[in-house]
Amino acid sequence: MTEIAIVLGSVRENRFGAQIANWVLEQAKAVGDPGTSFKLVDLADYELPVFTGSTPPGALKKHYPNPAVAAWSKALDSADGYVFITAEYNHSIPGAFKNAIDHIGPELNKKAIAFVGYAWDGAIRAVEQWRTIAGQFNMYDIRPQLALSFPHDSEEGTFKPMTRRNMELKSLITELSAASKALKTLR
Repeated sequence: MTEIAIVLGSVRENRFGAQIANWVLEQAKAVGDPGTSFKLVDLADYELPVFTGSTPPGALKKHYPNPAVAAWSKALDSADGYVFITAEYNHSIPGAFKNAIDHIGPELNKKAIAFVGYAWDGAIRAVEQWRTIAGQFNMYDIRPQLALSFPHDSEEGTFKPMTRRNMELKSLITELSAASKALKTLR
């Protein structure tokens, strides 16, 4: 069985991303192949401190002294691939999400990743920054992505994706599932 974690990376109160993450999870379960399972990993469930460690996370070999970091590590390590649900804050990635990734490392190595961005312009700058970070972990980032925009994919604070988004997400999930399975052979 291949497992894909849908990672909600915003920790703000009343975050719009929660609606998107739940939609992605529901759609992924409907369109994913029977050999793939999906789970939601919500960064807000982990009270991660600001990373101040003097030892690089890769050198810790997944043995983290902080229980919150250890739990975060375990949640991501069990997955074979990821969908990062990312906002774009000030033309960049959310600070809390980047901090969370800075706490770990080996958990992500040689795994597939896809991106669902949301902002006024679809979070395209944040996704491009995430692609660079993914390269540091030797991750395979698939090309299909969802660039959700507030003017087109919401009404009065409620997520209402355009009709074409279902097919875009299906393409993303299909490619991510195949890449996640293939990369299992390299680990």
